[in-house]
Amino acid sequence: MRKILIIFLLLSSIISFGQELSTIRVSVPNKTDEVFIVGNQESLGNWQPEKIKMNKTSDYEREISLNLTFPAEFKFTRGSWNSEAIINKLYGQPNFILSERPNKAKKYHQLLLDTHLDFIKAGAEVIVTTTFTTRKTRLRDNNFEDKFEYLNIKACEIAQEAKKIYPETMIAGGLPPQYLTYEADERPEKEIRNNFYSQAKILNPYIDFFYFDVLSSVREFKIALECIKDFNKPYLIGAHISEGTNLPSGEKITEIISKIKHEKLLGIILSCVSPENYDLNLEEIRSLGVPFGFKLNGFIRTNPKPNYTGAYNKSKTGNPNEFLGVREDLTPKKMFEFAKKFKEAGATIIGGCCEVGPSHIKAFSKLK
Repeated sequence: MRKILIIFLLLSSIISFGQELSTIRVSVPNKTDEVFIVGNQESLGNWQPEKIKMNKTSDYEREISLNLTFPAEFKFTRGSWNSEAIINKLYGQPNFILSERPNKAKKYHQLLLDTHLDFIKAGAEVIVTTTFTTRKTRLRDNNFEDKFEYLNIKACEIAQEAKKIYPETMIAGGLPPQYLTYEADERPEKEIRNNFYSQAKILNPYIDFFYFDVLSSVREFKIALECIKDFNKPYLIGAHISEGTNLPSGEKITEIISKIKHEKLLGIILSCVSPENYDLNLEEIRSLGVPFGFKLNGFIRTNPKPNYTGAYNKSKTGNPNEFLGVREDLTPKKMFEFAKKFKEAGATIIGGCCEVGPSHIKAFSKLK
């Protein structure tokens, strides 16, 4: 069969037992072409090429409505494996894979864009790519590692959509800890390096600068910096201190500056910390001689017992709120008071992390 062009339309959102009614339409080059669809589930013939014939809706179009379970993998034939279709715009891939419900994906993509826009309208001058949970290890744990490139690109594309609407907005490419949250990464250096580089390479074309988000050791910062060196972009350091005055690795904030050669450093912030713990570390971060600031969170704690990962694995929902708790006292007014104090102490990078919403950012924006 000659080349055919595939167009997908989702006609309804009727979902039953994980299935959704989908309509697949195919354009064919010849009036007499008969097209069969074959794929990885019963509604697609379970890879039997002669079983599911598409309906002729016009001389050059064939169409079929099916209840699909996602991901759906399929191809087209004339009724046997000796007559497989050459599908236009598949870029050499043997099968077409529909990995998600198109209308649901569109809904969530719009939700993410709206979230970026809400923060920008509230006064944010920088947005961070939503790539904290698109690191390879997190995706692997949830059986989504094959979506690594797609999810990171999509997060960047949506941030770019927000920037097109508000061109003055800067995009920070979020590079999270590549293994555990709030814990030093003690894996072999090569593995950490590969993880950082693969994510940084995807983010690089879309962003204004890199942001190392909630890293927990000097070693991680060193490796991450080596991974972005070839991209020639500035970077912001986001170090995490759960409690007290030490990184989870036991090191001091000063060691991030004293033990690493910095060339394109924009500044250093404490990331995902409580206002009180930032206050505890304020004098040390002021002493570093570089622009500094914060991304405050609204959690009750960031150091649950036995540890963050252990608490996460035992949680029922996987939502950090379940085991970290959410403070009700950190209203926009209260957060503003903390931010004002820190700004008066010299902080110039002001932001929010978990449990901080547009209303908090709107309050912060009064400090401009």
